[in-house]
Amino acid sequence: MDRFTHGGRVGRVIDIPDELIARGRDGDEADRAFLAALPGRAEEFLSRWGLRLGAGPPMYGMCALVLPVTAADGTPAVLKLQPPDEETEGEPVALRVWDGAGAVRLLRHDAGTGTMLLERLDSARPLSAVADSREAVRVIAGLLSRLTSVPAPPGMRRLADSAARMLERTPRVVRALRDRAERRLLADCAAAVREVAAEPGDRLLHWDLHYDNVLAAGREPWLAIDPKPLAGDPGFELLPALVNRFDAAEVRWRFDALTDVLGLDRSRARAWTLGRVLQNCLWDIEEGEDTLAPEQLEVALRLRSR
Repeated sequence: MDRFTHGGRVGRVIDIPDELIARGRDGDEADRAFLAALPGRAEEFLSRWGLRLGAGPPMYGMCALVLPVTAADGTPAVLKLQPPDEETEGEPVALRVWDGAGAVRLLRHDAGTGTMLLERLDSARPLSAVADSREAVRVIAGLLSRLTSVPAPPGMRRLADSAARMLERTPRVVRALRDRAERRLLADCAAAVREVAAEPGDRLLHWDLHYDNVLAAGREPWLAIDPKPLAGDPGFELLPALVNRFDAAEVRWRFDALTDVLGLDRSRARAWTLGRVLQNCLWDIEEGEDTLAPEQLEVALRLRSR
C-alpha cells in the first residue's frame, strides 16, 4: 500500500493499493495519467464535497479507487474515483434510475471526472462469502429480477450493437483456436445469437452481477454495486452467476433457478447466455489465448445440449 499526499504538502494522506498502482503503470497512457492524477483528484473531492476520510482500507477494481468517507452531516459513504469511459459513464445514469432499489444509492456525481459519492455498504461481507452457493444464486436472481424490471433510459449502450459486433468478428477471430471442436462450439454460440438478435430487448441491465459485486447492506440484506449497464434482454445477465464460484454440476440448476425467478423464456435466455460466452471467448482470443477457458466451455456445452 503506497501513501500519497497532494502536491507534496502535508495534508490528508490517500492510501492507494499497490496492485492498482501496478495496473496503472503497466497500462496505456490514459491509465498512467489517471494514476498520476489520483492523489490530487481524491484531495479535490474530499474538499469540494466536505468529506472526511473514514476508517478502513480502500477498495479497488481494475481501474477504480474507492475510499471510505464521512459526509459533513455524519453520513457514512464511499468516494469512488475512476476514469470516465464508455463503461463508467453509464454507471451513474443506471444508479439514478434504480434509485437504491436493489442497488447502491448514488449520492453525488461529477460528470467531468466520473467521480461518485455512494452510500456505504459492508465491503467485508460480499455475497461470495455466503457458504451456500444456491442461496447466493437466489440472491443474484432476486436482484436481477428487480434491476431488469425497468426500461433502459435513452442513450444507454445497447446489446443490439454488441451482438452485431460479436457476429461480425466471430469468423475471423475463432480461426485462432487450435481445437476444431472449440471452433464449432463458438460457431454454435454465434448461431444461437443470430436466432434472437432481431429482438435484443430494452431492459436496463447491470451486465456484471457476480457474487463480489453484491454487498451486505443496512437498509436491505443485499445490494448490487459496480454496474456496467446497457439496454437489452435480461437473458444476457445470467452468465456471471454460472461461471463464478463455478461448479459444473450446478450449471443447469443455476440456469433454471435464474430463469424461473426472472420469468424468462428459457430458449431465449439460453441463446443470450451462449452469446455472453461468445463475447467473453472473443475477448480472450483477441488477447492472445488459443484455447477456451474451461468454465466458459463447460457452460456452453451444458446449455447447448438442452
